[in-house]
Amino acid sequence: MDDLRIDEIMRILPHRYPFLLVDRIIEIEREQRIVGIKNVTINEPFFTGHFPDLPVMPGVLTIECMAQVGAVLGLIDQSDLENTRVFFMGIDRARFRRPIVPGDQLRISMEVLRKKGTIWKMQGEVRVGDERAAEATLLCSISKAE
Repeated sequence: MDDLRIDEIMRILPHRYPFLLVDRIIEIEREQRIVGIKNVTINEPFFTGHFPDLPVMPGVLTIECMAQVGAVLGLIDQSDLENTRVFFMGIDRARFRRPIVPGDQLRISMEVLRKKGTIWKMQGEVRVGDERAAEATLLCSISKAE
């Protein structure tokens, strides 16, 4: 399964509009790496206030895109999605290299650096065309809900 469309992503992730920030998964290597796509449009609700005269995607939402793509990788093989949760635990080395604006297509790559028990550490990169827009190392916990 190398390509997931939005209906399959919504089966895996609990996020919904306006907070579902991944449109498609185009590559998956189970428990190793994943690549997702986010199409950025002027219709995004955050652009009305960030910024009215110069629409720029907030950096925290760029990080959230990475986190959601990484969550798909961690959740895709879970048998009980309804009772499995992903919790964001930390972020290191976040860098923003260029503004993300309406019309950009984000290519979000996440690579597993380490997995120990329920804790996953992933390196993320967001590209727009040939340009690196952002990067960060993310830490999350994937476990059954109590």
